[in-house]
Amino acid sequence: MANRIQQLLHYWSSHKDSQQWVLATIVQTQGSSYRKSGAMMMINDLGQYYGMLSGGCLESDIMRQARRCWENNQNRIVEYDMREEEDLAWKLGIGCGGMVKILLQPVNSQNRYLQLEQLSQQLDNREPVVYQQNVELSAANNQILPTEKTDDKMAMGLVEAGQHTVFVQKLLPTPLVAIFGAGVDAKPLVSIAGELGWQIILLDPRVGYGKQGYFPAATQTIREPFDQLTDATWLGQINAAFVLTHNVKLDAKALKLLQFSHVSYLGLLGPKHRTQRVLDEARLTLDILVHPLSNPAGLRLGGELPESIALSMISEAHAVLEHADAKSISGCLA
Repeated sequence: MANRIQQLLHYWSSHKDSQQWVLATIVQTQGSSYRKSGAMMMINDLGQYYGMLSGGCLESDIMRQARRCWENNQNRIVEYDMREEEDLAWKLGIGCGGMVKILLQPVNSQNRYLQLEQLSQQLDNREPVVYQQNVELSAANNQILPTEKTDDKMAMGLVEAGQHTVFVQKLLPTPLVAIFGAGVDAKPLVSIAGELGWQIILLDPRVGYGKQGYFPAATQTIREPFDQLTDATWLGQINAAFVLTHNVKLDAKALKLLQFSHVSYLGLLGPKHRTQRVLDEARLTLDILVHPLSNPAGLRLGGELPESIALSMISEAHAVLEHADAKSISGCLA
């Protein structure tokens, strides 16, 4: 199931007029909850939903509540409080122990589709979007705020805007990752990245690599030599890169190419003594690399099979992109 807003909008856009739709957004939480403020879900009148706001325990009731939006074409706020024994969420046996407040908004031509078409277009162009939803008005009046007028200090979440309360969040494009090397061990790496909803560029100039059908989750496959890609547009857009060609010369060319990128994470497969050979081939040193090099790439998860190594590398990159510390939540590994 696709859960990223960019994926949800792709499906919605091709069915936006053939079905009735409601956008459900978590606008406030207190205590424990499965998802946090800003999470979104699309619901249609066929009883289908795309995305999720809980672990599957609230979705059926959210769909029931959404039908009222189609009846009066107005916003609706629903609240589930797992702290109260008389609340529906408690009776459903969810037991998370927190409160979730959800804004339901009908999506149609009368309210300009809540500006979701423009939102989708900007995300597809890999532009961040500041999205404002009016919580109090009975009729939806969502807006996309100019990003040049916003900064990191701008208030997000539920905020007061004049006489109204609005919910504001910054939405970022789906992570775009480049995987250099399309051998057998790249298969689980591409698969896991695809399951996360990431967009994937797979690169390998060698004949016989990147076989069609082996990498269905890859968004794009590039077969040109790495040193001919310095002017590629995507190079300035990728968020992470994995280098695993198992060829010293190709790895070196990939590292040199990635010096032109703006990646937040750069992982190179292989032990450190091999990495020195790659750096020598590329005529680079660790201290002049534009981006910090994760090598050997990955977290210490154990396991030596390609699937375990892929999970380790993806986990480390995920933590970097989400600005997380990759530590055990329970502390049992401390």
